[in-house]
Amino acid sequence: MIIDDEAASLVSLGMIAIKTVGLRKIYKSGLARKVEALKGLDLEIEEGETFGYLGPNGAGKTTTLKLILGLMHPTSGAAYILGKDSRTVGVRNEIGFLPEQPYFYSYLTAYEFLNFYGRLFDISNGSCRQRIDELLALVGLKGKGHLQLRKFSKGMLQRLGIAQALMNDPRVIFFDEPFSGLDPIGRKEIRDIVLKLKERGKTIFFCSHILSDVEMVCDRVGILVNGELKAVGRIDSLLEAKLKSVEIAFSGLGEKAKEKIRPIATRMLDQADKTLAVVPDRKAADQVVRIISEEQGSLISLTPIRETLEDIFLKEVAG
Repeated sequence: MIIDDEAASLVSLGMIAIKTVGLRKIYKSGLARKVEALKGLDLEIEEGETFGYLGPNGAGKTTTLKLILGLMHPTSGAAYILGKDSRTVGVRNEIGFLPEQPYFYSYLTAYEFLNFYGRLFDISNGSCRQRIDELLALVGLKGKGHLQLRKFSKGMLQRLGIAQALMNDPRVIFFDEPFSGLDPIGRKEIRDIVLKLKERGKTIFFCSHILSDVEMVCDRVGILVNGELKAVGRIDSLLEAKLKSVEIAFSGLGEKAKEKIRPIATRMLDQADKTLAVVPDRKAADQVVRIISEEQGSLISLTPIRETLEDIFLKEVAG
C-alpha cells in the first residue's frame, strides 16, 4: 500500500502521525450473517496531538485500534503511522500500546516486568536499567521496582502498563480505555501522566467513554457510533457558542417583582438568602437583569451554561 502524495508530504513535515483511509472491517457471524464493525473510517491525527476516540461499548473503538496497530487485517482500506503502512515491522519501534485488559505476570517484580519488555526492544542492560528508573518515576512508582505485581493495586498496575508502553520511548502512543475501572484518585493519576506525555510532544491516541477525563486532556475528539465517525474536531470548537441556558442568582426582590420574572424563566427556585432563575438565552437574561435593576434588587451572579462534551456525545449516540 502506498500513502497518497499529499499525506506523504504532510508526514515528512512532521504533521500527520496517524492516518486511516477508508478503513473497514466486516466480521462473519454464524453461517451467513456479517457484521460491519467499522464503516470506511477516514481520520488524520497530527503529530504531538492528544486525540480522544469516544463511543459506546460495541461502537468499534477497539477494532479501530487493532486495525491501526496491524493486529488485525482490514476488510478494505489502509492505516498509516508516521507515513508508513502500519503493518510494517519498522513501525513497531515508533509506537507504544496499552490494551484495555493487559496481562501481568503476578510473580514478577515491576523491574523484571519492564526489563522483559526492554529486552524485546533489544535495549542494552545499562540503558534498560536507566530507562526503567526514569519510567517508574514518571508514572509515580519510584521505589516500587522490587515489589511483586501481585501486591499492586489496580491503579498501580495501570500505571505500570503505561510504563511498559513507553519502554521504547515511542513517538506515537495508543491507550485503550486507560481510565477504566479506576477510582477518582487513580483516574487523576493517569490524567497527570497523559499530560506529562503531552508536554513531551508525544502523539497520544486513546479510546475512552469517561468523558470528563477526555475533556481535560484532549486537543481533539472523534465520536464513533455503530462503526461510523459521527463527529470529529477540537473540543473548544465543538463546544463553542452552544449555550443551553443562563442561571441568574439575585436577592432583594419581593413576590410582586418575582412574578415579573417567572414568565421569562424556565425554572425558579427560592433559597434561604437568594433566588435562582434559569432562562433559555441571552435575550431572556437581559430582560431579567433589567427587572432586577428596575426593582432595586441585587444581582449576585450570572452564569452561562454551555453544552458539554457529554451532551454532544449523547446527542450523536441517540442519532
